[in-house]
Amino acid sequence: MDKTLIIGNWKMYHNMHDASMLLHTLSRQVKSHRNVETVVCPNYLVLQSLSLQINHRIMKLGAQNCYWKDEGAYTGEISASMLRGLVKYVLVGHSERRHVFGEHERDTRHKVQAVVRNNMEAVLCIGETAHERADGETKHVLHDQIVSGLSNVTSEEIEHVTLAYEPVWAIGTGDNANPSDVKEAAAVIRKQVTALFGVKAAKKVRILYGGSVKESTAKQYLSVPDIDGLLIGGASLDAHQFANIVEIAHNNHKQE
Repeated sequence: MDKTLIIGNWKMYHNMHDASMLLHTLSRQVKSHRNVETVVCPNYLVLQSLSLQINHRIMKLGAQNCYWKDEGAYTGEISASMLRGLVKYVLVGHSERRHVFGEHERDTRHKVQAVVRNNMEAVLCIGETAHERADGETKHVLHDQIVSGLSNVTSEEIEHVTLAYEPVWAIGTGDNANPSDVKEAAAVIRKQVTALFGVKAAKKVRILYGGSVKESTAKQYLSVPDIDGLLIGGASLDAHQFANIVEIAHNNHKQE
């Protein structure tokens, strides 16, 4: 891959003032590298304001979610078409959307399609729960989530989709996944994309790892074959730590 992708998911943290201050600090600490693409995903409320503040040479903006209809009587929802021109990336199917808010696979695949249709990059999040892992269902879960999530995407559009492997049991728990397990999961993901879209398309698709990633663990995950970047939660709210992870990605990429 040409660039390592580092995405910070701020989740439901920071009001307008705090978000602006964090972005200001990040703009001073995060360095621009040709081999790293850095993205931050703040909450909806602050997106417009931060879009005027962000230095696009250093970072890009992403959204944490969207609705798949472009417009209509859907109170409280934000459509992909509303985000067009404001963000470059949109997270889709994050485990918190699936398991906390009960979103179904139908919602996920329609959202992926909507993001791509509106000329943005979709980041499809996939991963197994602790129960599914204990039952040895990881490969089956990944297979089903990939097939369903990408069912409305064409072979020409797949290059605009990034897959983020986030084992649910590792998100926000501090329970780090073993790099060997991540390697196996990433290989399964790449193999499934190959089966759906062919070898050429599969080579272009970026696969990220996410799940309690910190500065101390970033390098070991970035060194895993088939992993092309990181989706970072809590650590992205720490400007110093997030900036250091970007540097780790830069240095790791140079060594490849």
